Amino acid sequence: MGTPWAVLVLAVALVGLWAPCATYKQPNFIVILADDVGWGDLGANWAETKETPHLDELAAEGTRFVDFHSAASTCSPSRASLLTGRLGARNGVTHNFAVTSVGGLPLNETTLAEVLHGAGYSTGAIGKWHLGHHGHHHPSFRGKDCASGMSWAPHGHIVPTDTLTCSSGFDYYFGIPYSHDMGCMDTPGYNHPPCPPCPRHGSIAKVVRKDCYMDVALPLFENTTIIQQPVNLSSLAERYAEEAARFVRRASDSGRPFFLYLALAHMHVPLGVPPSPLASGIYGASLSEMDALVGRIKQVADSHGKGNTLLWFTGDNGPWAQKCDLAGRLGPFIGAWQQQRGGSSAKQTTWEGGHRVPALVYWPGHIPAKRTSRALLSALDIFPTLVALAGAALPPHRRFDGLDVSPVLFGWSDVGHKVLLHPNSGAAGKDGGIEALRLAQYKAFYTTGGAMACDGSIGLAEHHQPPLIFNLDRDIQEQEPLDVASREYKEVLPAISRAYTQALEDIATDNITAADYSKDPAVTPCCDPQHVACRCH
Repeated sequence: MGTPWAVLVLAVALVGLWAPCATYKQPNFIVILADDVGWGDLGANWAETKETPHLDELAAEGTRFVDFHSAASTCSPSRASLLTGRLGARNGVTHNFAVTSVGGLPLNETTLAEVLHGAGYSTGAIGKWHLGHHGHHHPSFRGKDCASGMSWAPHGHIVPTDTLTCSSGFDYYFGIPYSHDMGCMDTPGYNHPPCPPCPRHGSIAKVVRKDCYMDVALPLFENTTIIQQPVNLSSLAERYAEEAARFVRRASDSGRPFFLYLALAHMHVPLGVPPSPLASGIYGASLSEMDALVGRIKQVADSHGKGNTLLWFTGDNGPWAQKCDLAGRLGPFIGAWQQQRGGSSAKQTTWEGGHRVPALVYWPGHIPAKRTSRALLSALDIFPTLVALAGAALPPHRRFDGLDVSPVLFGWSDVGHKVLLHPNSGAAGKDGGIEALRLAQYKAFYTTGGAMACDGSIGLAEHHQPPLIFNLDRDIQEQEPLDVASREYKEVLPAISRAYTQALEDIATDNITAADYSKDPAVTPCCDPQHVACRCH
């Protein structure tokens, strides 16, 4: 799948479909990735949600995918898989990177930005990175044009060759290097339980909670320069919108197609302080702010030629259940079997609530409007699909878990994955291990438990042999597994076992890499080590 020949055939077909002239015009791409967003956080998915009019408009003017899944159920692995089209078992990113992480997404893994850059695209990343910030793992160090020896920088400045690596990718970066709860802020926003603001005047506050980062403030980067530390959370969404608009304008003026990867802080805690909280509370107000931001990005894209830009909105994983009323809405995907036994069935887990996420694709004149697709799709598919639409080729000498799903986007088909793997993502089981999978309407679990719920309970880690199997067509809440003695279980188990064995063999015989998860406090981003919490003055 996704061979260079297949990509060429698709590109030729699309030329005939879209353009009366012989020249194929490459589309622009904007991928918006929300953080910790629930499937039910989209009004078009869940009628009880009222705070997303712009996203609902996007759904009405494009195609909504209701069986769409993140590639993992936690931050770094999910993002690495989106940008490479490969699961963490292949690309090496199996759990989150830390503030002190030396490594990141392995440099021999090719990102979507690198492929598109080589196909003539201007490429920008705005928002959360969380794939390594030290040395060549920083997103700006994937932004070098080795042929010209120059890299596009803000305000037209040129970065010299000796400051960059020869890996083509993001021309411009503006954002935070990891999750925004991984550094203190002066206005820390809403968290559960709350963290105090950054210390001042030379005295480090004593914090009992180990997950409150107080030694170093959260930094904001523009390319490789820290421009603010600590970040002002209340203005971050506005700054992202401004920088996204600036990038799109500059790229459009250059005459080159562009790829913008916009990774939002919403809806991860801490949630920003809304100017006027809604009746639906802090979470609803923050969701409304995210919705407005997406609406602005859509408006910017349309203003530079409606129909020239494909916009893909989705989430990195499901809600963080232990954050209680500051966590997102699961919709019907509650993982009832796990809830009955204690613990979370959302983020970090392989229950539907952990990885089934909202997904919308908008491309006027090309993708059908007012359409709902039930094809089994994944964020893994973004890489090969956009590569194909750009008329480029997939990197050689490696296998991909994603599919080119452009026929599904265009409404020509509603067939996606037959088998979809769900890796362990911080709950029970080895990080990155494949111990849950989907086969058509059937979902099999070889491991469950291990994630914290709002009430503080952590489900007992259980290994299942034979596996638990749910029929999602009848049991979307994953409440009652099939009886192992039933005819249905006996009929489907051999097919699941074959698919599982084949998948593990395919990964084991692939060109796989391993990420460097070593730590060194010296690599912590710090604007001024002479000031408390690395404050910039």
